[in-house]
Amino acid sequence: MKRYNLLIVLLLLIFNAATAQKKDSPAADFSSVRETKAKIENTIPLVIKHLQDISTKEGDNNILTNGKTALKREYGILESEWYLYRGNMNNCILNKSSKKAKKCMEYHTQYLRSTLINYNNYITNLTRKNGYLGVEGDTKFDFNPSEISTKLSEAYFNAGDAAGRMKGNQKKEFMSQTMAEDYKLRPYAEMAQ
Repeated sequence: MKRYNLLIVLLLLIFNAATAQKKDSPAADFSSVRETKAKIENTIPLVIKHLQDISTKEGDNNILTNGKTALKREYGILESEWYLYRGNMNNCILNKSSKKAKKCMEYHTQYLRSTLINYNNYITNLTRKNGYLGVEGDTKFDFNPSEISTKLSEAYFNAGDAAGRMKGNQKKEFMSQTMAEDYKLRPYAEMAQ
């Protein structure tokens, strides 16, 4: 009888150690959300510089003006999706069972990935070497939609696990931090000076 008790105690210790490790995991780490925000915003000055180079080379300021207008439209689409994505991910975590939450999060991550791919295709085609009007040199972006969406997905899955261990308002406060101003994309007009 004592051997069984010792075995049960050991199993409980192992289980508690594993649970403690999970609690100390980077579940509350939303750094990938902040990192994604920075990567999106960093594309704007690079594209505008490229448009400025084309405009200067051709001596036609309409290239810069029209390019900035088109870029604003594409950025606006991504900005809207970015806001919706964060809100939808929070809703998935707060309002669904863990199994349904994962499916819900996968759906919204896929939608964001598609929007990121469309944006990436636009800026890449606009700035590629020997692209529009033959401006030399590739503009390099630190912008990989698959990598970005995978990191975001992992962060939200970890957040979902962490939120599952929380109660009521604590859970809401934890998840609402991704909707804070710090994670909101800067307005296009602010960056397109």
